[in-house]
Amino acid sequence: TMGSCLQMFSTMPFLFCNMDSTCRYASRNDYSYWLSTDMHMPSDVPFITGDSLAQYVSRCSVCEAPGNVIAFHSQNNTIPSCPFGWQPLWQGYSFVMQTGVGSEGSGQPLSSPGSCLENFQRIPFIECHGQGTCNYYSDSYSYWLAALDPSQMFSKPTTQILKDNEPSLISRCQ
Repeated sequence: TMGSCLQMFSTMPFLFCNMDSTCRYASRNDYSYWLSTDMHMPSDVPFITGDSLAQYVSRCSVCEAPGNVIAFHSQNNTIPSCPFGWQPLWQGYSFVMQTGVGSEGSGQPLSSPGSCLENFQRIPFIECHGQGTCNYYSDSYSYWLAALDPSQMFSKPTTQILKDNEPSLISRCQ
């Protein structure tokens, strides 16, 4: 949605207000999550700060379209077709949601174009903190729509492990 593309970046783009008329900015152990680029993070860097963050945080644009933009998901390894009369904009992988510290998470409707990411990354977001630092953390999880076999629809799922960055188990979208 348009509100997901902020004009300015901050590791803490919001503040918290409570019932006693107090608002606090960057004064708690707060977190924000940003769609990241595919820039590889060096393993010897404990966190990223300042201007170097720009290469890890994905950029966005808000543009007007003459019609609706909707993502279609195949729930298998094939790119789904657009309905008759619709034009494809991009192909990608079906992203459902992400979680970070504790049980906090976010996502968007599967009809949203933001649920169809052009590139697969195990963790497609970077976690930032109120003290101005960001990194990729081991307690971060991303959830992707699975590529399913229709003949196994009501069967117990078979355990599989996705190795490397081969997204063969991830649903495709357009």
